[in-house]
Amino acid sequence: MKIQYKISNESYDILIQKNINNTIKKKLDSLHSDKKVLFVYDKQVNKSIVKKVIKNFKDSGCMLIALEFQGKKKNKSEKSLFNLLDIMIDNKFTKRSIVISLGGGVLGDIAALAASLYYRGTIYLNIPSTMTSIIDSCIGGKTAINYKNIINSIGNYYHPKTVFIFHEIIKLIPEREFIAGIPEIIKCGLIKKNNILKILKSEKKKILERNFQIIGNLCKETLKTKIFFFKNDIYEKNNRLMLNFGHTFAHSIEMSTEFISKNEIFRHGEAVGLGMMCEIYFVNGKENSIFKSVRDLLMDYKLPVKISDKKFKFEEQTLTNNIFKNIFLDKKKISRFPRFISLKKIHKPNIANLSDDNLILETINKII
Repeated sequence: MKIQYKISNESYDILIQKNINNTIKKKLDSLHSDKKVLFVYDKQVNKSIVKKVIKNFKDSGCMLIALEFQGKKKNKSEKSLFNLLDIMIDNKFTKRSIVISLGGGVLGDIAALAASLYYRGTIYLNIPSTMTSIIDSCIGGKTAINYKNIINSIGNYYHPKTVFIFHEIIKLIPEREFIAGIPEIIKCGLIKKNNILKILKSEKKKILERNFQIIGNLCKETLKTKIFFFKNDIYEKNNRLMLNFGHTFAHSIEMSTEFISKNEIFRHGEAVGLGMMCEIYFVNGKENSIFKSVRDLLMDYKLPVKISDKKFKFEEQTLTNNIFKNIFLDKKKISRFPRFISLKKIHKPNIANLSDDNLILETINKII
């Protein structure tokens, strides 16, 4: 399977393949690069996968520098960024050299940022290895590090020339991480007309078995939906904001539960599922058919539909206050009211304001 798209007359592609084989070598041979490659891979990735990728580089005659990376949030830092840049400088990389990452969103962010900064841009390729990065963060061009305790405070937009999605990597993703990617897929099925919701409902067994044809189609539909929203709005002025459906509440839920417990309670995708329920409830003020449909689909995939589903110990008022406070810190806010994506009708998202404090509190309490 292949997806091709253009941004400012520049072509990009996504390759969805069953096995690695010599797929990367073929791409390397077509890039007209200088064959210098910085390969950064997450230490959590199965070593047999790393070896297969390295073989592609060697078979293509590349001068390879392989660097193991620990894809934790604390490493999304200026230290990690400048480490990559130092390696490129010390090895006399050029604008035709290649940076390629194998990992999740944290590693993808740093590697893409390094590639964008070196000589104002060298070739960047991405092999996502987590479900959330496969169906979401691997495309769109967002790059960043966290600085002075501010998330994504230094970054820009830089797109991978090619994204490689391999089924043999998907098969190795831990169960919770795999399922945590489902809400981002549901999101794309809700904000644009496509086959996503139909596939999720009718092919659950094959999805959970990670059947290549079904998973491949699901990835393709989801990524094509994301491309539809960002390709003419890279800098998130209007249309691209629709991809934030569920995220205003989700980010606050993530931040608040982690702050109170001092541990990660929810994976990002799990929080997005809760966030979508919140934003649907806020619009309608009650449980309507869309709310019930999303809740049922989340439950069908054994995803949380309440914060208490994770057996997270909290004092209810403290958690409510924290979530409420963090909603007002959301990065999309441009007035005194936080913005969110309103979904009164399926496939009809709109940008709106969270302008009713009492309804925000009622919504928060609904998912506690």
